[in-house]
Amino acid sequence: MNFPVRIMQDGLAARVARVAEIAAKHADAVDAEGRFPREAADAMKAERLLGIQVPHHLGGESASITEIAELCSMLGQACAASAMVFAMHHIKLSSLVEHGSDSEWHCHFMRNIAGEQLLIASATTEGGIGGNLRNSICAVEVDGDICRLEKDATVISYGSHADAILITSRAHPQAASSDQVLTAFLKDQYTLEKTHVWNTLGMRGTCSDGFLFKGQAPAHQILPKPFAEIAAQSMLASSHLLWSGVWYGIAVDAVARAQSFVRAAARKAPDAQPPGALRLAEVSNLLQMVKSNVVAGLKAYEHAKADPDRLSSMGFAVAMNNVKIASSETILEIVNHAMLICGIMGYKNGTPFSLGRHLRDAHSAQLMISNDRILGNTSSMLLVHKQDTSLLG
Repeated sequence: MNFPVRIMQDGLAARVARVAEIAAKHADAVDAEGRFPREAADAMKAERLLGIQVPHHLGGESASITEIAELCSMLGQACAASAMVFAMHHIKLSSLVEHGSDSEWHCHFMRNIAGEQLLIASATTEGGIGGNLRNSICAVEVDGDICRLEKDATVISYGSHADAILITSRAHPQAASSDQVLTAFLKDQYTLEKTHVWNTLGMRGTCSDGFLFKGQAPAHQILPKPFAEIAAQSMLASSHLLWSGVWYGIAVDAVARAQSFVRAAARKAPDAQPPGALRLAEVSNLLQMVKSNVVAGLKAYEHAKADPDRLSSMGFAVAMNNVKIASSETILEIVNHAMLICGIMGYKNGTPFSLGRHLRDAHSAQLMISNDRILGNTSSMLLVHKQDTSLLG
């Protein structure tokens, strides 16, 4: 890739490279069959990658979001669905790491994630409000030491394959729709009744089916901080940055296939500029733009983490939104360029230059979360927030 990260501890990049090799072997089958990338997920657990973000004192490796974004890009070059599962797991884990350290139960949960390599899913989408994660219809009900929750979760990515689910709801039945909490439910504390089947254009292996969720658990499994704080200070940034890492990985592999195609053409006619050479230069420029955008976002997040007020500020939210919008729109342009370079060999399936899976997976980027919704939120913030226009700001 490579994002400018500190040296990864304990051969972290090598461990992910082994997972990526396995994921690449099964990527086309995962896509064609719309099945969970079981082989890649098992390899992630074998390489002990699911707990790397957990702090050292809780049995993890204290990996940073910057490091995890780099790993997402490596996996994205092999299998976008596998990379997205890895990214979504770590997005939820970031909520625990950043906001669960003052809770004995959630610290114990993080120990178990690292020790047992538990896979964590997310349930924020809900029937009636769609992907508007900052509003809920359902409400958690606390009865003494027990909490109960029923939710029409229209999307729970890899929900059938997760070991636990972090789920949003209103804080209590009388709460406003935006007064939310995030609750952790373990696999034996809930049931899932499938209501929608994930049969999509791309990202098919995420198996993001819809379910009626019914859970009951000890009330102390509700995270102690309001979801508004969790969303603003960790979930917003980690989602946009780790997803962007995955999308960048898709784009990197598409450009690599295009470059291989042009090199092969150059070998056949060494005295002439091969077709597609100029487009290759153009797409290289676009790829660098995406990388620079994501790196800048990662630096801004790592810098802001020391200041909770800055993390919750409009300026920071606008910056993270802009990272997501730019990344998600530009990778489609990159893959399209690569398709034009490779021509019919990129359009066909089963060739070394095939790009159909890349193109279909890339289309998900503008829909997770909808760019229109993000732009609407950004426009509202810009009505009251003055943007930082300095070059190094």
